[in-house]
Amino acid sequence: MGGAAGGSIQRGHDPSEASMLDTLRVATEIMAPTVATGVIKRRPRVMAANEKLGADRNAIELAQQLRERYGPGPLRLRMPGRSVALVLSADDVGTLLAGSPDPFTPASDEKRASLARFQPHGALISQGSARTRRREINEAVLDTPKPLHRLAAQFTTTVREEGDQLLLAADADGELSWSAFNRAWWRVVRRVVLGDAARDAETVTDLLASLRRSANWAYLGRTDTDAREEFDRGLRRHVDRAEQGSLAALIADSGDSDEATAQVPHWLFAFDAAGMAAMRTLALLASHPEPARRATAEVDKVDEGPAPLPYLRACVLDTVRLWPTTPALLRESTLSTMWGEKPMPPHTTFLIYTPLFHRDSRTLPYADRFSPDIWLDGTARRNPALVPFSDGAGMCPGRNLVLLLVSTMLARLLESHSYQLTSDTRLDSEQPLPATLDNFTLRFGLTPR
Repeated sequence: MGGAAGGSIQRGHDPSEASMLDTLRVATEIMAPTVATGVIKRRPRVMAANEKLGADRNAIELAQQLRERYGPGPLRLRMPGRSVALVLSADDVGTLLAGSPDPFTPASDEKRASLARFQPHGALISQGSARTRRREINEAVLDTPKPLHRLAAQFTTTVREEGDQLLLAADADGELSWSAFNRAWWRVVRRVVLGDAARDAETVTDLLASLRRSANWAYLGRTDTDAREEFDRGLRRHVDRAEQGSLAALIADSGDSDEATAQVPHWLFAFDAAGMAAMRTLALLASHPEPARRATAEVDKVDEGPAPLPYLRACVLDTVRLWPTTPALLRESTLSTMWGEKPMPPHTTFLIYTPLFHRDSRTLPYADRFSPDIWLDGTARRNPALVPFSDGAGMCPGRNLVLLLVSTMLARLLESHSYQLTSDTRLDSEQPLPATLDNFTLRFGLTPR
């Protein structure tokens, strides 16, 4: 694992080169379904189709077959004019993520082309000193290392208030649906990020959603500059208000309001995925009696204030393992690297298809089971490829804040009701879980406890 000649860095296993047929299969069975579903903003109809077709299961099985055929090293794909490698080893995942941002930068060409549509100055697509400064701002405002954010008390109150309203409506309807939950979740997000006055400021988040749908196309199409300018103006109005008890107030205290405000679109983007994870976790708890019992017991032991809720957080983490909200992690090499005894050129894009490593039934005994305990007993920490929030210097700086808000919302829902999954897709604690779960069609019956 030492250094190699010519300034290269030696890593992992020897790479292999895929045949044209296998390159085509990767493109059509792994990359195409992932891109079609919407990397930046999910497309509900495609998500539903992928669930019915078992697209993610097919992609996982293909990646397993390729690893058996070519070995565990990075598999170079025959892409015209590009150096692209599919990562097949868990150890190599750890190497790439630990080596960010140099020599493996998260700011790949594809990521910059997409995210620049709505957050051109985001830390994730920045490099050098700009990235360092922007990452520091993210971590300072989001309290990255702290399980409970400094504003946890205010945020918990916000979540509980919106949870109460959601449950009142669900009781009246006799059902809790994705659409109702999503509206309540975005009210939470706007209040947490921008302040209570932004609770119903749907125009701002709707404009962001439109820009994110455009960002799905990466290099294709064009940015709607009018929508982008309107979004920026609306966002700035709310941030400049710096309402106490919100992240906007911390932005005002950050020492660089412009740079901090430029990070907000990504926070909103990430909270969208958090809502998906929340409903999927509820679906698992509704169909797994023992985890539901443990989660409810944990909730019953705490008062209405902020609480770490370790078991519920573990449930959320395992939900994101089972159905990654970021199925493709990209890292681009900034210099030539040695893998085993073979060189890989600079500007190689390494594709980490996270479902392979999260749901690898050939190496993980818990691959297709709901297993929250792996996040509590050290099992997950020993596997460098279990990365529900990425890892290394590119790890999501809002990880703990997301877990706080999602676990608190789930706690509020579980505190007073039990749930029965009534949507067409059923989950069975005695059967392998599906590789795709369409959050948009989730529905629950609910019973007061």
